[in-house]
Amino acid sequence: MAEKRDYYEVLGVSKNASKDEIKDAYRKLAMQYHPDRNKAADAEDKFKEISEAYAVLSDDQKRQQYDTLGHAGFDQRYTSEDIFRGADFETIFRDIGFGFGDLFRTFFGGGFGGGGFRERNNRGQDLGYELEITLEEAAKGTEKGIVVPRTEKCEVCGGSGASPGTSPKTCPKCNGAGQVRNTRRNSFLTYVQVTPCSECRGRGTLIESPCSKCHGTGLTKKRRKINVKIPEGIDEGYQLRLRGEGEMAPRGGEPGDLYVLVHIKPHELFMREGDDLWYVLIVGYPQAALGAEVPVPTLDGLTTVKIKPGTQAGETIRLKGKGMPRFRGYGKGDLLVRVGISVPEKLTAKQRALLEQLAEEFDQDVKHKKSMFGF
Repeated sequence: MAEKRDYYEVLGVSKNASKDEIKDAYRKLAMQYHPDRNKAADAEDKFKEISEAYAVLSDDQKRQQYDTLGHAGFDQRYTSEDIFRGADFETIFRDIGFGFGDLFRTFFGGGFGGGGFRERNNRGQDLGYELEITLEEAAKGTEKGIVVPRTEKCEVCGGSGASPGTSPKTCPKCNGAGQVRNTRRNSFLTYVQVTPCSECRGRGTLIESPCSKCHGTGLTKKRRKINVKIPEGIDEGYQLRLRGEGEMAPRGGEPGDLYVLVHIKPHELFMREGDDLWYVLIVGYPQAALGAEVPVPTLDGLTTVKIKPGTQAGETIRLKGKGMPRFRGYGKGDLLVRVGISVPEKLTAKQRALLEQLAEEFDQDVKHKKSMFGF
């Protein structure tokens, strides 16, 4: 087994770091290694490592024990359940908008909540949905109705899984716990093994007369319409989490979540760059040379920009506050207008004469001379 790294080293903090510094360090690392965001093969292992370090160092008593005895002495006194009991994970993961319970069910067969450890192996699956909106909808915010196929409670048995008029009975082997614990003690070490009950397969109940519609699962497939609120300023690829809108869980368990991945359609006029928008404005040579006032589109309608005399192709005019609203922030980005100069492909005789006269004034040779090769 690989030797455990020092908890302070894992979180990247000094040994005299405050609790706030430890919490901030863990929040940043959790954002980096949470498997909902990081798909690397070792992300879950790193996430478990930083979570274990935070669970110990955020608790005064456990931290003192660890500082005194290190890993060896610490592991002799604490089981996995003890290490994570009481740590404030729920608040942190609610703040950063990621799921927490599922990952720890994978690691330990349970979840955390209410300030302590509790087994929670009955949860519905999370669902995903990709939603495309326009740039205008992203700027102003909107509400979209989507239809999601998901499992819901069977309307015949009410989700119990048992035929109408009957009910599930408590499993006699695990007394309704759904799991069996085996504890062994050897000298200073305590081993706790938690396994699903083989009789009820972890459900805690037995169904003697299954429902004819759902065949004892308590669930049926339905298409559910859900309204999704899109906040203003949202950007391409942002993922919204709708708690409890995923698959229903059998026998009254916790429902999963619905993750809505937002895509923004390309716009015919604007290109987005963060909170700013870019627009290419094409003006004529006389306008660029002499200056002009030209209408420019924005997300709020037309506005006017001043082209100063002598404006060159590629110059940028910044219109403050005419860009996208800052997502979950204050104010707006800017509209950046890049100037291009239009050159006519065909000229009338009068236009050609005027341009030739202008070229003479600038002492520029515009006459087309034939080469020795005849062109």
